[in-house]
Amino acid sequence: MFHPEHYEGSKEQKYDLAIRQLQALLEGESDVIANLSNASALLNQFLDHINWVGFYVYRGEELVLGPFQGLPACVRIPLHRGVCGKAASQRVTVRVGNVHEFPGHIACDAASQSEIVIPIIINDELFGVLDIDSPELDRFDEVDQLYLEKLVNQLIQHL
Repeated sequence: MFHPEHYEGSKEQKYDLAIRQLQALLEGESDVIANLSNASALLNQFLDHINWVGFYVYRGEELVLGPFQGLPACVRIPLHRGVCGKAASQRVTVRVGNVHEFPGHIACDAASQSEIVIPIIINDELFGVLDIDSPELDRFDEVDQLYLEKLVNQLIQHL
């Protein structure tokens, strides 16, 4: 059973705790949908000042909406569009401090101001992306990027 934690300490210490919690949630479970669902729920509970967190899964030539927390979202994203498309096609994490200045940004939620997208690569193949939006400008920094990439690497072991 999962018990919500009060996250204390430095940002790095808080992320370390969240990664350990994710590891416990994933232990012994091989179902992809269950693991993506628990990961998005954990991140939604853990991260402050966000309005959407979830996954898009690569299907053919596009990203398709997967488990998430937040308002209803865009269902399909071509690889050549938006922050998610850029992260997926270039296979790099993309941090955007102001999404309104990002060419081709796809506005699923008008409240979103900043975004981070981490590609999920398994055995050199694109699986999908972790997408997190915030209603604050410049919400995500280098520490967020580093630890969210670590979290994705932990998740990959269970997909």
